[in-house]
Amino acid sequence: MEKRELGKSGIKVNPFAFGGNVFGWTIDEKTSFEILDAYVDSGLDLIDTADVYSAWAPGNKGGESETIIGNWLQKSCKRDKVVIATKVGMEMGPGKKGLSKTYITKAVEDSLKRLKTDYIDLYQSHRDDKDTPLEETLSIYTDLIKEGKIRAIGASNYEADRLKEALDISKKNGFAAYQTLQPEYNLYEREGYEKELEPLCRENNIGVINYYSLASGFLTGKYRSEDDLNKSKRGQGVKKYLNDRGFGILKALDEIAANHNSSPASVALAWVIARPGITAPIASATSIKQLKDIIAATELRLNIHDVEILNNASKY
Repeated sequence: MEKRELGKSGIKVNPFAFGGNVFGWTIDEKTSFEILDAYVDSGLDLIDTADVYSAWAPGNKGGESETIIGNWLQKSCKRDKVVIATKVGMEMGPGKKGLSKTYITKAVEDSLKRLKTDYIDLYQSHRDDKDTPLEETLSIYTDLIKEGKIRAIGASNYEADRLKEALDISKKNGFAAYQTLQPEYNLYEREGYEKELEPLCRENNIGVINYYSLASGFLTGKYRSEDDLNKSKRGQGVKKYLNDRGFGILKALDEIAANHNSSPASVALAWVIARPGITAPIASATSIKQLKDIIAATELRLNIHDVEILNNASKY
């Protein structure tokens, strides 16, 4: 696997990111440790999480994913083998949200503590905070980089005009600049990223770490009718894909997977990995078997004909 740089940060990663939203939600600490060990042993290195993961699960309050990763880092002694990306900004309780200097200063310490590490490789704004001036956010990030607490910064869920404004402010003031963007992007959801964000990211050499790379599991081929929606906790989120376009995408994935002796999930991820400008798609696994599909995707080389079939099936 050839490593790719996160923007112009100097940090290089293999072309995949493990989504840590499952830690403390759909898998417990023991299973999380097993998957993280297998993931790193396979040669992959980027782990993406957020302070708020997985607050939505009953009994959780946020911080569970970072805590599990931190416990694993402490037990495994593999900190030097991984690149840790986390996020800040989503609500963690009353008054605990946003991208103000005061809040980020506190939130980064909380994340470092849970992760049991001295530094975060990639610290990302989880979503745009229009109540806080971009200058304030970028200024505190610059200070944190100087202090060695974070190595680089990224943006998640930013619209093109706001990302461009942030980049211009960084350039004008000598602040640290966003090196990555985390948008929703997959074979089904293409338009939102490709129309405005893709040209901006490519022009400014912004690394793209897209989420929902498998469309909540739809692109694995597991959900092919409404009867399949009860197969997992995420099933109901897939209902919107059960239409002619969605079924056309699955048909193309099945065809190419058969030709490569692969799986629809591996092909769907390989398509994203092959897209110019993409650094590392994010996907999760809750079992070693699912993880093998992910690892296979990083080794699968689609030809021009394969990409054309998938582009046509998923055109919008």
